[in-house]
Amino acid sequence: MAGNFAPYQDAPELERARSPPLNRPSFESPRARSPPIRPIHASRNISEVTSQALPSPNAFASSEEYPYAQRERNLEAFQTSLPLRLDYEAMLAYLLLPPAGGVLLLLLEHKSDYVRFHAWQSSMLFTVIFILHLILSWSRVLSWMLLMADLVLIGFLAMHAYRGVDTLDHYEVPFFGPIANRFVDDE
Repeated sequence: MAGNFAPYQDAPELERARSPPLNRPSFESPRARSPPIRPIHASRNISEVTSQALPSPNAFASSEEYPYAQRERNLEAFQTSLPLRLDYEAMLAYLLLPPAGGVLLLLLEHKSDYVRFHAWQSSMLFTVIFILHLILSWSRVLSWMLLMADLVLIGFLAMHAYRGVDTLDHYEVPFFGPIANRFVDDE
């Protein structure tokens, strides 16, 4: 039973039904035109049966069905000063202890305007939020609410920095985003 590769099949398949031809006149019955069912001989090699002009799996892949394959090809084209991928660096501008992470990336990253934009935006936005934390430090409730808003904002901006790398679209925070764009354009 060397030719039986179906795991849940007790006995090998001896006959196979064929699909009806595509262009048949509507006045004929489907049985009148279809070829007879032929038995598959067990002595035939399985590679002969399966190698009848099957397309490769890559023929079915498109960028809409497999966006991550396209994403990997796009990311190789972008150069950065650090040995990290562009999307990871842009995320680090928000995740790496804001505002210090943005300032660190501004010092280390010189090639990528995309990362520099997120570093500028992160450093300016979270510096202002840090000052707000100092002002509201007298109230525990307001400080905790601001901290929760900070964490949500960090996650939101990091997610947009990671996802926007495919098209290099910047998600701009209302006041600091246009300023960060001007800084990057002037460099």
